[in-house]
Amino acid sequence: MEPEKVINSIEGKMGFTPEIMNMMSEMNPEMFQHYKKCDDGIQEDGALPAKVKVLMSLAIMASQRCEACCESQMRSALNHGATKEEIMETMNVIFITSGAPGVAVCRRALKMIDGNEEKCGHGGGHGAGHGCMGGRRKQ
Repeated sequence: MEPEKVINSIEGKMGFTPEIMNMMSEMNPEMFQHYKKCDDGIQEDGALPAKVKVLMSLAIMASQRCEACCESQMRSALNHGATKEEIMETMNVIFITSGAPGVAVCRRALKMIDGNEEKCGHGGGHGAGHGCMGGRRKQ
């Protein structure tokens, strides 16, 4: 699948385009085989609902201490209908498995729950440094 189709598909499911996808589509188009796996394996329902898989991804990104990744996964979780209670339970799992540093890396992402996030440069209202691009990829 060509990069543009993968980007459009993921954007439709996540509700935004992760900035790294735009960068990699230009720098290394062959790498999009991996993004296609993400699109099929995480963003779609299977044995587990996509929302659960995205919350699992949030926990993994927190354990990796990737703040921008946590923000992207939080946006995706909210777009998939995750409730505040489901997210807080995920935060409990993150604390148990990764400790306070894992939870701390989610501090900006957590502001998205109640709409208290910082405004980003493109007006999306989902935190500065969030790792997404508003709208379509650059032409």
